[in-house]
Amino acid sequence: MASRTSSHSPSPSSRSDESKVAPSVCSNGLDGMLALAERKGLLEGRRSLGIRSRIPKELLAAARQKTGITSDSELLEAALVSLAVTDDYAEWLYSQRATVDPDLDLEL
Repeated sequence: MASRTSSHSPSPSSRSDESKVAPSVCSNGLDGMLALAERKGLLEGRRSLGIRSRIPKELLAAARQKTGITSDSELLEAALVSLAVTDDYAEWLYSQRATVDPDLDLEL
């Protein structure tokens, strides 16, 4: 997803433009869910499937505002990831308790 970004360290297979997402994305857990989906292999492969839908413009606007994602494709992918890993996300988040990324620079 090209316009999705965060303040967190990129995962090994992250995209090059990870700096464009609103800070609220991190606070709502989307980054963690995307990382979990990546580890589960849900984001691998060619993006060849096209989906067309009619939705209320207010819903689209609210989702864009909350996530900071402007691309329709990336927003749909984020929504699908949210649905696909929601049950697993709580377990993963709990497993991260009291852990620190070894690449995190802790010096001030």
